[in-house]
Amino acid sequence: MIARIVTLVSLVASLQSFAAGDYFPPRGEDWEQRSPEQVGLRTESVVAAVAYAVAHESTQPRDQAVDQINNFGWEPFGDAVGPLGKRGDPSGMILRHGFLIAEWGDPFAVEMTHSISKSILSTTVGVAHDRGLIPDVHQPVRRLVPTGHFAHGANSRITWNHLLRQTSDWEGTLWEKPDWGDRPPREVPIGQYRSRLHAEPGATYKYNDVRVNLLAYAALQVIRKPLPVFLREEIMDPIGASPTWRWEGYTNSWVNIDGQRIQSVSGGGHYGGGMFISARDMARFGLLTLNQGEWAGRRIVSADWLRQAVIPTEARPNYGFMNFFLNPDQSVYPHAPASAYAHRGNGTNLIYCDPEHDIVAVVRWIQGGAIDGFFEQLLAGIDED
Repeated sequence: MIARIVTLVSLVASLQSFAAGDYFPPRGEDWEQRSPEQVGLRTESVVAAVAYAVAHESTQPRDQAVDQINNFGWEPFGDAVGPLGKRGDPSGMILRHGFLIAEWGDPFAVEMTHSISKSILSTTVGVAHDRGLIPDVHQPVRRLVPTGHFAHGANSRITWNHLLRQTSDWEGTLWEKPDWGDRPPREVPIGQYRSRLHAEPGATYKYNDVRVNLLAYAALQVIRKPLPVFLREEIMDPIGASPTWRWEGYTNSWVNIDGQRIQSVSGGGHYGGGMFISARDMARFGLLTLNQGEWAGRRIVSADWLRQAVIPTEARPNYGFMNFFLNPDQSVYPHAPASAYAHRGNGTNLIYCDPEHDIVAVVRWIQGGAIDGFFEQLLAGIDED
């Protein structure tokens, strides 16, 4: 595999100085390139980071159907009901100040992105909030979604904020998947776990795709058009994303809204589905969130929403809106700054966003335990001068 590190540049370009928000790639495949030195990085560190990512390829099966069975086949309801696929070689790209300084593998390959779908879902909800469709995220969801999913008991007190932060502890079944069947603790008997008392919304954190899919369903009820269409119109087309990405749901997640049959999409790949997307388009999304929702002078997502997205909760101090993984005490990623965050999914799929250094890095199919090593290699090359 050959990494493409940009080293040949014009003298005029090399004399430029760049700041956050200076460059946003146009629609299409042309992405302006800079050498690492032009943007204050050392080439040897970038080369080492790319080599490290490739050398630490995930050991999980490339066939995502097999990976699904390995990861979730032990669950009582772990069978896939959405599309899966097979992935290719490790791939990714590194941006600084928006400019492309390195890419490897096939950055145009459209592959499952697993739980990075959650970041895209939460940002889609953010645009709905910005447009006034969800005026107050601290309002109970039942006020806007009177479908019965939030009608009784603690479920009636669940807010949009609880769903966004995975602290709802919603009780119920969606698309034939019960909430308790998603990643039940192996050390607790199923019957005991199934009959446990549910916590008050906001009190506990649980990574749970059934509840993530509930947020997608609730958002669909408010937006009243397919979420992929809303995403394309409001986010992906404005940031110049390709037409190759797909946002998939389940075979049984179809609903009727205003006389139209619409598929409610998945917020992750746990049961199949979710976002199928290229590294190039992932990088555009990361660049959008890094620049606080602004793209080439156009406001796409409110800065206030993205500020909220990186505020943690007491229930999970390193997690904001899904799937914004935070690094406040640098305990997760010791070599990344405390201000950095990552959109992360199984695989591992990663969009690293570093406001302090104005870096976006997409890393696909790296071992989860090797992520901080990639940061160590890359950030060692920061020119502090």
